[in-house]
Amino acid sequence: MTNEEDLGTIIVTGASRGIGAAVARLAGNRGYAVAVNYSTGETEAKEIAREIVNRGGSALAIGADVSVEEQIVQMFKTAERELGPIRALVNNAGVTGGFARVEEVTTDAINHTFAVNVTGAMLCAREAVRRMSTRRGGTGGAIVNISSRAAHTGAAGEWVHYAASKGAIDSFTIGLAREVAMEGIRVNAVAPGLTDTDLHAANGEPGRLQRLMGTIPMGRAGLPQEIAEAVLWLLSPAASYTTGAILAVGGGR
Repeated sequence: MTNEEDLGTIIVTGASRGIGAAVARLAGNRGYAVAVNYSTGETEAKEIAREIVNRGGSALAIGADVSVEEQIVQMFKTAERELGPIRALVNNAGVTGGFARVEEVTTDAINHTFAVNVTGAMLCAREAVRRMSTRRGGTGGAIVNISSRAAHTGAAGEWVHYAASKGAIDSFTIGLAREVAMEGIRVNAVAPGLTDTDLHAANGEPGRLQRLMGTIPMGRAGLPQEIAEAVLWLLSPAASYTTGAILAVGGGR
């Protein structure tokens, strides 16, 4: 049963699968009107929105590539018009840029990784702050950026470029949190560790989870739902004194 409390509208980027899909579903259950963003995976995003609506909630799938500024702006306008005032943003959309040592990585891979993971997140946050900030007539809100434990491990031999982009997200989270702390907006990040999604197979190594399992003190990979719970906690009043935090959810790694 969906929570009947009206929490306003949340935009979850990259919500057609994996962690983003889990966040969108849980946010719908908790009482948010959910903008289920997708770049690819239109069918999956629409199904997630349908699930939320069928459970008594409000949701809409909205296509937008977060590496394209105009599409970000239009996504926010559509979400606000169709679902109501924006109260929360989860910057989840991301790409890894593929497996490559630094000596082999291409300019295109680096540029695309940072365009989606960093520039896209910053522009989405910009649009959210413009709507939420009490300084600009808003009523406040919360932003959660999805970082990665790779920002701390460095992801050597796999995707240092991806880890670097998530390091940038950590810095951005801290800076933005301090910038808007007096404007009714809290900004935090969740840094997932090894998580059981299709990301590994999509990057050409379906056995990666098993290969790395032994490096996790808890001895297993995380589930998307476990990451989603951390995100929703940071968005909730239970985390009312928490801003600028980077919450590691990585089984101890």
